[in-house]
Amino acid sequence: MSNRSGSILSFSLRVSTICLVVLVAAIFALPAHAGSQARIVRLSDVHGSVQIDKNSGTGFENAFLNLPVTQGTQLRTRDNGRVEIEFEDGSTLRLGPNSQLDFSTLGLNDSGARISILNLADGAAYVNWLGKAGDQFTLNFLHEKVDLDHPAHFRVDTSADGTKVAVFKGEIQVVAPAGPVTVAKNKMVTFTADDEKPVLAKNIEQEPLDSWDKEAVAYHDQYSKNNSSPYAYGISDLNYFGAYTPVPGYGMMWQPFFAGAGWNPFMDGAWSWYPGMGYMFVSAYPWGWMPYRYGSWAMVPGMGWMWQPGNWNSFATVPRYVGASAASFHAPVAPTGTVSTVVVGKGGPVLSPVLPTHLTITRGSAGLGVPRGAVSDLKSVNHQVAKSGFAQVERAPQFGARSSGSFGERGSYGSGSGASSAGMHTSTASSPHAASGSGHH
Repeated sequence: MSNRSGSILSFSLRVSTICLVVLVAAIFALPAHAGSQARIVRLSDVHGSVQIDKNSGTGFENAFLNLPVTQGTQLRTRDNGRVEIEFEDGSTLRLGPNSQLDFSTLGLNDSGARISILNLADGAAYVNWLGKAGDQFTLNFLHEKVDLDHPAHFRVDTSADGTKVAVFKGEIQVVAPAGPVTVAKNKMVTFTADDEKPVLAKNIEQEPLDSWDKEAVAYHDQYSKNNSSPYAYGISDLNYFGAYTPVPGYGMMWQPFFAGAGWNPFMDGAWSWYPGMGYMFVSAYPWGWMPYRYGSWAMVPGMGWMWQPGNWNSFATVPRYVGASAASFHAPVAPTGTVSTVVVGKGGPVLSPVLPTHLTITRGSAGLGVPRGAVSDLKSVNHQVAKSGFAQVERAPQFGARSSGSFGERGSYGSGSGASSAGMHTSTASSPHAASGSGHH
């Protein structure tokens, strides 16, 4: 072989080696969740006593708003507990009192479609599945299960004695030991524990928690419109609790109502530990999901802290921020050396079994303590708070505001008119202390 041929071969081998090294580096540079195909969903509404086992080896602990939910998680509610789980596409599942739910699978298949397999060990669950992009959803209960790859809205109430399945929208097929049973809209089927022949009913038996479920679905439908992001979980809360503004040099930025000077998005919340991921920051604010998982916060001169959407391919466990801020600002830094929940600031609003009929909303509260949907027009109230420092808002009691009965043997439920009728009266006044406060009365 000539020297020229040898040089060409040596050069080719070096180029091939470099390309291989670059390819391997690129593979290892991919986000971790892309390789593991793991998914994270959200606790989007929490009432009363709700507990979570994050599969960390420490057992059940108190659950709170905006906690991430991962594969292997278990949720349970007590007598007065209710909770909503929101999935990436905006689909929701709500648990009534004395219920337990296991998240067996939260993953992706080879084509990238989302696979969700959940086990309802006991209690009542309301599922509003939007059925987008070929995603698959399975709910197992007693000896039956429901598999979905299309939109449907239904209720399952299960115990050791049997199961009732009611369909509010769409059509579902319940797979039972005796064979599949198709249940159409506004129909119900009952299964017994001894696997006798299921009984189909022409009409749905109404349950006290149906109103809560209906109001929650209406809230998400109303406020999740015009979503341009690849994710829908948390969008309804952003649209209800704040507004977007075009900012020169930044683009479209979102800001919560009632933010005020001196407020920063990392003031109130908690650090919660998850196996394999460490600590994640959990915001105490009712809108506090998407701005802490994607995009970046920035201190905009003359406008305060605002959130810039983006970074959709990278799920943040520690929220991102850019730019300079006041000297008193403390950046979010994950704790070390423990798996206990670490509270930041106020930690969050105190949950009360009786919600007030009057809310005092203050400048600087950023919506903390304001139940979602409790006030019909927060934007108008925001203008009043900006001028006067605070506003007192009279609201109709939401469902669950008063304990006034029983839900079979599952525990107490509340009553009251829908959240959409709230916000009947607003009054304002100047106050020397209006720049501070938690936003709840």
